[in-house]
Amino acid sequence: MGTFWETIRYSVLGGVRKNLHLPYYIHGFGMLAKPRWLTERKRDAILREFDQLSPQEQAYITDRVDYYNRLSQLASIPANSPTLGEQSYFKKNCSSVYVFDSYEWNRYFPTNLQWQLAPGDIRTTFDVPTVVKSRPIEACRENPNSILINMDKVRHFMFFNDPIPFEKKSNQMIFRGAVHGKPSRMVFFEQYFGHPHFNIYDTSTNSIYPEEMRLHTETPIYDHLKFKYILSLEGNDVASNLKWIMNSNSIAVSPPLNFETWFMEGRLTPGEHFIEVKSDYSNLLDQMAYYDEHPKEAKEIIENAHAFCRQFFDKKRERLIALIVMNKYFLMTGQKY
Repeated sequence: MGTFWETIRYSVLGGVRKNLHLPYYIHGFGMLAKPRWLTERKRDAILREFDQLSPQEQAYITDRVDYYNRLSQLASIPANSPTLGEQSYFKKNCSSVYVFDSYEWNRYFPTNLQWQLAPGDIRTTFDVPTVVKSRPIEACRENPNSILINMDKVRHFMFFNDPIPFEKKSNQMIFRGAVHGKPSRMVFFEQYFGHPHFNIYDTSTNSIYPEEMRLHTETPIYDHLKFKYILSLEGNDVASNLKWIMNSNSIAVSPPLNFETWFMEGRLTPGEHFIEVKSDYSNLLDQMAYYDEHPKEAKEIIENAHAFCRQFFDKKRERLIALIVMNKYFLMTGQKY
């Protein structure tokens, strides 16, 4: 299964690890220090890039923009809504990642424009158009007021090359995560801890479980990749590991998905992009046994998952989509500039 030094090789040198925060913060403070007019003047040129694209690419971008921003008619926001110019890292009305990740796109627009921003893990809907990182999938099919922008991406958006082929991975399933206080995770954990097909531990600092069921050290991502099946469980909103699992040579296993982000989790299809299990995990062993016996189908899921992830790799296109989403937000809330 590999050695300690192999883990170091891929985790430290190979980039099979979480995103580094230092470069992220350097980039964030660099954006804040740059005169805003330098980016504002680029806005129209970037938006015009859409006109130079092929009809197929335009259709793709329009589809994603309308997925993130579902406003189809003019809607109002409160007259006392904050302006873009009021946002400041030093006000600390939300954590740094939401300041940096929203400012990355709103810095292209005039400071007098108003908006509603809801930072954090969002599980509800809104009465007025609001920019969010996450939203409930089903409720937001009817309520268009949750506008998705890629935020907290230093934690959520991780993609790297998996050096371990699917065939060389263990047939077990791995899970690491905080279990205490999360009822759904507790159902799974208490049902399968100690089973030979599972390598699972509770990483909660306030865990109620016996010491042998807990893990106090972090398991490197590379060590997760030694398993064919990686359990992805939603916490406060989406599961932070789903994206990198889908870009690996392992398979994400998850109960039905309830929340989504810029990754468009609501467009993932069970049996095509991941293995779906029942909410009570009663068919988990059966699902694992099926794909153990049908490796071709398992590899098809991996290939489909890789293809889904690849659409987020084009940084220039992602920038264009984000700007059009924000531009649509201001236009659909009746703001002209």
